[in-house]
Amino acid sequence: MRTRPLLAVLALATAAVLPAAVPAAAHGDSVHLDVTGQQNGHVSTVATWENDHDPVTEDFAGTLSATAADGRAVGPWRLVTVPGHAGTYTTREILPAGHWRVTVDCAFPSLGHTERELDVDAAVINDPVPAGTAASPLPGEATAGPARDTSTGAGPATGQAATAGPVRGTAAAPASETTSDSATWAAIGTAAAAVLLVGAGLWLRRRRA
Repeated sequence: MRTRPLLAVLALATAAVLPAAVPAAAHGDSVHLDVTGQQNGHVSTVATWENDHDPVTEDFAGTLSATAADGRAVGPWRLVTVPGHAGTYTTREILPAGHWRVTVDCAFPSLGHTERELDVDAAVINDPVPAGTAASPLPGEATAGPARDTSTGAGPATGQAATAGPVRGTAAAPASETTSDSATWAAIGTAAAAVLLVGAGLWLRRRRA
């Protein structure tokens, strides 16, 4: 009678374990690691399952270490997920420039190991110029100062233009004199016409009388 409860407990435990064990068995019992390269010193590693080559998207525990040709050694550094790239991992740390032999190990969800030699160039840092820091003048901008100083030499040219004022005034003088002469003759003509009209009127009155 006591065996029935024990069998029921074993059946429940088996039912709870099998769903987690079946996917792991389908993927395989080891993880394939591939060091795909580096970008600005950040080494990238792709982790896939051995059997179906699906990316490892489960909780991942892996490290990266490296040894340079000149004897330098770094790591082990923890691998972190690359956002938007399933199964791709990298390090927060930057691998210095040099020729390196990189070693990557995985302990979970299964064991994995790989090694690769690669060259790392100096990391490119694209930081903006800090606010308040004056940028060094370019050669063209440096020579722009004398150009502006030279432009101030336009003063004599302005003076020449000013001296041209009397020339323009002298040229305009005959025109003004001609205008005044015309007005004088017009006034004389008007006065003469008025005298003639008055004289004609007096002559007509005397003739009628």
